[in-house]
Amino acid sequence: MANKAEWTTSTAIWSTRVSLARMDDKWTAMVVIALGRGTRRFGDLRTKVEGISAKVLTETLRNLERDGLVERHVHAEMPPRVEYELTELGRTLHAPLQAIGSWAEVHAEEVLAARAAYDTGR
Repeated sequence: MANKAEWTTSTAIWSTRVSLARMDDKWTAMVVIALGRGTRRFGDLRTKVEGISAKVLTETLRNLERDGLVERHVHAEMPPRVEYELTELGRTLHAPLQAIGSWAEVHAEEVLAARAAYDTGR
């Protein structure tokens, strides 16, 4: 019988870090939210995720694909058509990120006011 590693706080923290490491940048959340609305081509994604460069979008999509959150579909056409969509795992991430995005929209003015108050109080 194989020895199973005992669960400890440090293994839980390590597992969480691995799972959440992709959420470390704003572009990941924005791409997942954009793909939550359906399959998109690269150019469509770049339009939806305002401000992202082609290089950063490419890197973000590759990382999401590596983590099993996004699938890339290449269609044998001329010119080739490439589409991206969330995997089943990626769809489970969409809802919490959408909720965070909604919270940010609702509370944006409050956050900006708090920042201004903090900055003037220094």
